[in-house]
Amino acid sequence: MLSKIRDALQADLETPRHERHWGAGWISGVTGLLAACAGLFFVLCLHFPDALTLPALRESYSSGWFRVGLHLLLLTAFVLAVVSLILRTNKALGLTAMTVTLVATALGGSRVDSPEADASGVYLGLDWFMLNLAFTGLLFVPLERLFPRRRGQQLFRIEWREDLFYYLVSSLFVQVLTLVSMAPATAILAHTSWSTLRAWVGGQWVWVQVIEIMFLTDLVQYWVHRMFHQVPALWEFHSVHHSSKSMDWMASARMHVLEIIVLRGTTVIPMFVLGFTEVAIYAYLLLVYLHSSLVHANVGWNLNRIGGLVVTPRFHHWHHGIDHEAIDVNFAIHFPLFDRLFGTYYLPRDKWPTDYGIGGHPVPRGYWQQFLHPFRRKAPPS
Repeated sequence: MLSKIRDALQADLETPRHERHWGAGWISGVTGLLAACAGLFFVLCLHFPDALTLPALRESYSSGWFRVGLHLLLLTAFVLAVVSLILRTNKALGLTAMTVTLVATALGGSRVDSPEADASGVYLGLDWFMLNLAFTGLLFVPLERLFPRRRGQQLFRIEWREDLFYYLVSSLFVQVLTLVSMAPATAILAHTSWSTLRAWVGGQWVWVQVIEIMFLTDLVQYWVHRMFHQVPALWEFHSVHHSSKSMDWMASARMHVLEIIVLRGTTVIPMFVLGFTEVAIYAYLLLVYLHSSLVHANVGWNLNRIGGLVVTPRFHHWHHGIDHEAIDVNFAIHFPLFDRLFGTYYLPRDKWPTDYGIGGHPVPRGYWQQFLHPFRRKAPPS
């Protein structure tokens, strides 16, 4: 029964583009379902703030504005679900959105009496997942619809569920990933006393610090990224990221958790060890977060004038290309300068790769299959 409901919902979400016009009920159904899920997740966060919320966000849950917003969110989800049920032949979207809304309401909705939270405990970032997905989705979905690289590529394209789950995992385990990734930098800080250097670095203008962080982290990431391509054992982990056959903002989230730890653990070292200020670090983290989604996005900007100076979507799409000339090129994250210096630059004017992924597509589908992929014994080539 549950599998039939799941299949019906997936089929409704993946409705062909020409059947999603205004008045078909698809837009209201999808929007209502997203609003209902967000509302339910926020209700769960109110019930279990210790376990499901980031300490930095917990104060907002006691705000009257938050309660009003949550009430309006659930009300909107219900109304959109009704509209979808009226307009659509396939009722899966509307019924699911209505059911989720009613469950959230039955659990207390915006009237939940939230217990006092302990800021020192272990938590999962469910609220961070919702904010993360909403922020990037609201920013990049319109861009991809207005300026598509691949016209006709759907929002719910092949393997969208896998990439959404990658978003969920990296957001839920934000505390663990941060602690583990910070371990090398923390160890270096504990055994160094470069007070003069750190005072000088932190005394610079913030915008200068941000540029310096970009160059230093890009230099580190270039070589770490290149190692993940050229060392066979590391490539098994990085191949998960390259297994995506569609490029869009969600594809940026597809990374094996061990690669995340290695990549973050090495790139945070210059940021924290050299004494850059918190303001500069947070500004850089926001910048790299947005930039990473942008360069994976399904946007067709050629950007020839700046393509040789900063990494653009077309530059990074060539890194993900399945074409022969796209193999092991364009490792830089911010500045193509490093690829020029080390002989891996490739960006033919106005040309894009023909397709994406890995030749033969050896990486299996599904999050857990991809998680296990690097650890499985591979059959020798015949």
